[in-house]
Amino acid sequence: MGCVGTPSVSGVAGTAPSPDRPWTPPPARERAAEASPPPSAEVPADIAERIAALTLTDIVDLALRNNPATHLSWANARSAAAAFGSSKGAYYPTIDGSVGVTRIKTLSAQGRSAVEQTTYGPSLQLSWLLLDFGGRSGSIDAARQALLAADWTHNATIQSVVLDVEQAYFQYVATRSLLEAQQTTYQEALRNLEAAEERHRVGLATVGDVLLARTSASQARLDMETTEGALQTTRGALALSVGLPANAPYDISPPDTTFPVEGLVDSVGALIDRALESRPDLAASAAAVQQARARIRQIRSERLPALTVTGNANRTYLRTLPNGGNSYTLNLGLSIPLFAGFSRAYDQVQAEAQAQAAAARYDALQQQVVFEVYSSYYALQTAARRVRTAADLLASAQQSEEVALGRYRAGVGTVLDLLSAQTALANARAQQVQARWIWQSALAQLAHDTGILDSGGGTPFDLAPDSTRKNPPR
Repeated sequence: MGCVGTPSVSGVAGTAPSPDRPWTPPPARERAAEASPPPSAEVPADIAERIAALTLTDIVDLALRNNPATHLSWANARSAAAAFGSSKGAYYPTIDGSVGVTRIKTLSAQGRSAVEQTTYGPSLQLSWLLLDFGGRSGSIDAARQALLAADWTHNATIQSVVLDVEQAYFQYVATRSLLEAQQTTYQEALRNLEAAEERHRVGLATVGDVLLARTSASQARLDMETTEGALQTTRGALALSVGLPANAPYDISPPDTTFPVEGLVDSVGALIDRALESRPDLAASAAAVQQARARIRQIRSERLPALTVTGNANRTYLRTLPNGGNSYTLNLGLSIPLFAGFSRAYDQVQAEAQAQAAAARYDALQQQVVFEVYSSYYALQTAARRVRTAADLLASAQQSEEVALGRYRAGVGTVLDLLSAQTALANARAQQVQARWIWQSALAQLAHDTGILDSGGGTPFDLAPDSTRKNPPR
C-alpha cells in the first residue's frame, strides 16, 4: 500500500508532494474547459431601457430575479414538493413487469438423458402494503411538513433579499445626498475664503484669518472627496445585491426626498402578535417541529406488525407449449418485527429527541422574533425623533451661519466664529441627510422583522402623522 501513489487530476498530481508544499493545479485552459461559465445576470428588456434611472421597484425586481439565494430556496422547495408527491405513492401498490428467457440443460445420469429446455415469457410482480400502524401516514406527513418548511423558507429568503437590497439602496442614496450636502458646504467655504481674502486685502483681517478659512475650505474638499470614494463603494454594493457586476453601467433615478416621516398606528404589542402570525421563518420552524413529530410515528411503526400482499403472474412459453400458459401466486403475509439488536428502540428515542430539539429551536426563534420586533420598533421611533431633531438643528445652524457670515463681513465678527458656525452647519446637513434615510431603512427593517415586507419592497404599515411634531421634515 505504501508504494501506491495518489491518482492524477487533469494531468497533475492529485495532492501536494509534501505537507510544506502547495498543490499545483492544472493549466488554466483546462480548468476553464472543465468549469461551466457562470450565468449572466438577467436584465429584462423593459428595465434595460431605463438602466440609467432605476427605481427602487426596478432594483428589487432585478435582485429577486438574479440573487442566487432565491434560486436556491426555490429549487429546494421544488425538490421538497417532488419528495412529497413521491411519498404518497406508499398508499398504492407497486407493480413491476419483466420479460425473461431461460435456457435449461440438465445432466444425464442413471440412465436418464440430458434435457434441454427454453422458457420465455412476461411476468408481473405485485407488492402492496395494506397496514403498517402509522408508518405510511407518518412518512407522508413528514414529507408534507418538509414541503411547507421549504416554501416558508423561500418566502423568508425573498424577504431577506428585499431587505438587503433596500438597505443597500438607502445607503447609496444617503451617501449621494451627503455628497450633495458636502458640495454645498465646500462652495460656502470657498465664499468664506474669498471674504477673508478681501478683508485681508483692505486691512480688516490678518493673514491668520485667511489661513484658517483656507484650511476650512481644504477640509471641506477633503470630506467631499472622501464621500465621493464611499459613493462608489456603496454603488458597487448595491449592484452586488442586485446581482449585477460592480462596474455595471447603471444608476438610480432621483429619489423623492420629501416623503413624510409618520408615526405607526399599531403598538409594539400588536406588531409582535402580527410577527408571530406572519414571520415565514417562524412558520418554517413550526413546520419542522411537525415534521419531526411525524417522523416519530414513522419510526414507531417499524416496531409494529405490517400486513402485506404480494403476487406474481406469469405467462410461460415452451417448445411443447407454443401458445403459452398462465400461472400466478398470491400471498397475504403478516411481518412481525421481533428483534434487531435494540436498533429500532434507539431509532425511536433519537426521533423523539430530535422532535424535542426542533421544538426548542422553535421556542428560541419565537423569542428572537419578539426581540427583533421590539428592537426594530423602538429603533424606528428613535429614527423618527432624529429626523425631527435634525430638521430643527439644520434650521438653527443655517440661521447661526447666516448671522456669523453677516457679522464677519460687517467687521464685527471673527473668522473663528464664522468657521465654527460653518462646521456646525455642515454637521447639521449631514445629520439631516442621514436621519431621513436611516428612518427609511428602519421602516424596512421593522417590516421585515414583522414578516410583512412584500416582494415589491413595500412596507404595509398603518402610518399616521405625528401630532407632536413641531416642524415638518425637510
